[in-house]
Amino acid sequence: MGFDLLGLSEPTLKAVSEAGYTEPTPIQAQAIPQVLMGRDVLGIAQTGTGKTAGFTLPLIDILSEGRARARMPRCLILEPTRELAAQVAESFEKYGKGHKLTMALLIGGVNFADQEKLLDRGVDVLIATPGRLLDHFTRGKLLLNGIDILVVDEADRMLDMGFIPDVEKICECITKNHQTLFFSATMPPVIEKLTKRFLDDPKMITVERKSSTAQTIEQKLVVVGPRDKRKALRKLLKDEPVKNGIIFCNRKKDVKEVYNSLARHGFNVGQLHGDMEQSERLEILRQFKANEVQLLCASDVAARGLDIADVSHVFNFDVPSHAEDYVHRIGRTGRAGRKGKAFTLTTTGKTDTRFVEAIEKMIGNKIPRGEKIDLAPPKPKVAADDMPKKPFVGMGPHVPAFLARPVEIKRSR
Repeated sequence: MGFDLLGLSEPTLKAVSEAGYTEPTPIQAQAIPQVLMGRDVLGIAQTGTGKTAGFTLPLIDILSEGRARARMPRCLILEPTRELAAQVAESFEKYGKGHKLTMALLIGGVNFADQEKLLDRGVDVLIATPGRLLDHFTRGKLLLNGIDILVVDEADRMLDMGFIPDVEKICECITKNHQTLFFSATMPPVIEKLTKRFLDDPKMITVERKSSTAQTIEQKLVVVGPRDKRKALRKLLKDEPVKNGIIFCNRKKDVKEVYNSLARHGFNVGQLHGDMEQSERLEILRQFKANEVQLLCASDVAARGLDIADVSHVFNFDVPSHAEDYVHRIGRTGRAGRKGKAFTLTTTGKTDTRFVEAIEKMIGNKIPRGEKIDLAPPKPKVAADDMPKKPFVGMGPHVPAFLARPVEIKRSR
């Protein structure tokens, strides 16, 4: 099946073709016709399945008819992170170039005044993180009673980051009868309850089994001592044919430390975490996508925000504390049918053991154990030219000459 059979307009099909895509992914093939028909959609799909285009493509066609009013966006898309919001904005720009749609991005780290100017002009599509959206709403700079379509993306990540109360508040403020698109990689009970409350007879679309990992990813679990993790990581980076790779840590503090360690050892590396300014984060992402930076140390803020088709390796410096994060992290490689490798460093401690068991239970498979990494420093080789050629001169063959010389001892009177 091609995109031309999904009911998309000619300008949108042309943009898709120019982007190099010929066949829709399973979630795109199922979601696009349903969205175009105006139905609520509940999509369960892991990262890397193409769901972003699954809702942006039909929204572009729907919103091409109509006109935006000041402070009253027609479509609202909620994303948990700045990176994901920026990714969706890029998708609208890529596929919507044949239409005259207006768009605004409401994320932290950007000046309020600049965002307010865009809202005052009126936008068709508003892409926002929940916190920044509510900031504008409580200031009276934004009205939500003109929303025709609401998209809640990466709902389970919203739950992990504590945004569900904000999402509920936003949904309650949209009083107009509207279409709702809801996407999540997993369906924990809290999310399921939310969908029953705010979706009206949704078309449920499930792609692959729950919390599965792509078959194109070769996974390895590497057991090391807690003090040997950095050495083991450097060894893997040197031994593996790494075209480019992402190194995930559980804490921002660890991201900085691993980044500094790799930089000191001469690796071409950058870092990405929540303490960085938005301009810095966007620049390091640009450098990584352009292959100007080979390695990227990141916290889970980037686990779902990176849309790079050809990442060769993922390294989990820490075992993810949430089993779902393992799927999202390693899903940065092995995308679009390509092969990828994912290495996870673990210790024999109780905490890591418990995390690994939770991951293996969720994915339904044991993670293959890698070979033990030899971290012993190589023995220095002594060249033949460096060996002594003559014995010491003196009282014997092994006695230094200064010991063979007579020494005059003067006695004190």
